[in-house]
Amino acid sequence: MKRTMPVLGLVLACTLALSACGGIGGTTGGTTATSVAQIPQLKPDQQVSIVFESYNYGLAGSWTDTFNALIAAFSKEHPNIKVTAQKPQGNSPNPATDTISSIQNQMAAGTPPDVAQLGFSDLDFTIHQLGAKPLDELVGKQEVQAEFDGPKYPYAARARTLDDWDGHTYGVPFVFSTPVLYYNASLFQQAGLDPATPPTTWQQVSDAARAIVDKTGKGGVYIDCLTKTAKDWCFQSMVRSNGGRVISADRKTLTYADAPAVQVAQFGQQLVASGVMPKLDQKQGYEGFARGDVGMILETSSVQGVFEKGAKGKWDLRDAQMPSFDGKPTVPTNSGAGLHILSNDPAKQRAAWELIKFLTSPEAFTMISKGIGYLPLRTGLLDDPDGLRPWAEQNPLVTPNVAQLERMEPWVSMPGANYLQIRDNMMDAVESVVFQGKDARSTLSTAQQAGARLLPAS
Repeated sequence: MKRTMPVLGLVLACTLALSACGGIGGTTGGTTATSVAQIPQLKPDQQVSIVFESYNYGLAGSWTDTFNALIAAFSKEHPNIKVTAQKPQGNSPNPATDTISSIQNQMAAGTPPDVAQLGFSDLDFTIHQLGAKPLDELVGKQEVQAEFDGPKYPYAARARTLDDWDGHTYGVPFVFSTPVLYYNASLFQQAGLDPATPPTTWQQVSDAARAIVDKTGKGGVYIDCLTKTAKDWCFQSMVRSNGGRVISADRKTLTYADAPAVQVAQFGQQLVASGVMPKLDQKQGYEGFARGDVGMILETSSVQGVFEKGAKGKWDLRDAQMPSFDGKPTVPTNSGAGLHILSNDPAKQRAAWELIKFLTSPEAFTMISKGIGYLPLRTGLLDDPDGLRPWAEQNPLVTPNVAQLERMEPWVSMPGANYLQIRDNMMDAVESVVFQGKDARSTLSTAQQAGARLLPAS
């Protein structure tokens, strides 16, 4: 946990040398967008107003504060472009779950946002239903490639293609994380555990949680991956780390009733039944861990700022890579989202592209990493003494996320127009097994059968 920069350099070198992953797990088939003309540059005095929709604005504290600062910095550099930032319309505890319905509703009203932050698992729907524009046609392949290469810090190879589809780039990957095990080192000490050696397997997590509950009276562990609100990015990671998948590699067959997924749900159920995992929703889980009332939480690094604020001066926050099942290799999947242009107006499209370039610049990623905790996709920043290296050396919480990038595999989306219903039905079933004690095999099988009927025809 203390080995930061030497490890970072090796990991990043290896990561960038690896072949890029193919988008979100299958990018063939379907209809791509029609060809579009390249958009002209804005004149220096040309005034343009655009709307930027981001689920980060729906979250209090470090998220909104950081994004307000980003928009202010962009406006200073581009005084002719007025950006109206807004959160998705909806009342979900996690605003990210409102993004698709929010944009659909605005499209129906004829007022969609011009540029939007949309999840990687929504890419199929974002292209074919929301009309995201192919950036390589909008501004040209050379300009898109120059954006990814950067003058100094190129994108990590495994992140570069997450918004690619059928040979086109439809978005620029923006915010990104893998599952991280955060833990309260103070509670570890009180429970007689060694905080310098965090759990590396799920059995060790269970044992440590038992000790925390028995010795301190606090909650042992909370796994947000097993809730519907969390979507399925982290559940996919747990299942794949147990040797399975929730959907076949060709995205044609649901497989979340197979043994590996059933075993993951049963494990969570056992944690709850034994009293070491409290029955909390996502927001309660965040807040409980931040207050110091829960010993461990498996979570995205996007909530790192919340945890740091809660722990400051009160308890010792640390983190580790995601645990394994019986020593099997872990397969971290990615959460996060890319930035997509939805506008049909050439001037607004160019203004949106300028905003995207700014929000994915080294300066912006520096603000995002420091303010929120997301992994900067221009990973060279972490190895540069003039970049984020000094910050990373003082903030070892970034290390597990970076180390997991070398074996990260993409979050795979459910296919077709009914993809959200398929995903939500699956996570409803998982949550009912874990927190309500329903039979895992029959519950997941029933949900899978219902989901199969929603898949698009071959």
